[in-house]
Amino acid sequence: MSAQARPVFDEIVHAPNRLQICAMLAAVEALDFATVRQALAISDSVLSKHVKVLADAGYVHTSKTPHGSRTRTWLSLTDAGRVALEGHLAELRRIAALATTP
Repeated sequence: MSAQARPVFDEIVHAPNRLQICAMLAAVEALDFATVRQALAISDSVLSKHVKVLADAGYVHTSKTPHGSRTRTWLSLTDAGRVALEGHLAELRRIAALATTP
C-alpha cells in the first residue's frame, strides 16, 4: 500500500466484513468466493450482498470460470478499490493517532 494515501473515511469500505474482504483481496491477485466466505465465516448470501456493494462501487471485480461441472467465482480488488482501501486505512491510522497524541 502507498505510504502517501490521502486519508479519506470510506463508508463503503468501513463495514467490518467489507473491510476484511478488501484487505484479503489487496494481498493477492484474486481469491475464489468460497475461500473468502470460509475465512470470514459467513454465509453465501451475506458475502454476496457485501460483494455486490463493493462491485457496484467499482471496488471489486467478479469473474466466473468453469471448474469441473461447476462454476467458480473469483473476486479481485480493482485499482479504485485499492485506492479506497488505502485512503480508508490512512484515515483510520490518522484517527487512531489522535488517541495516542498527548
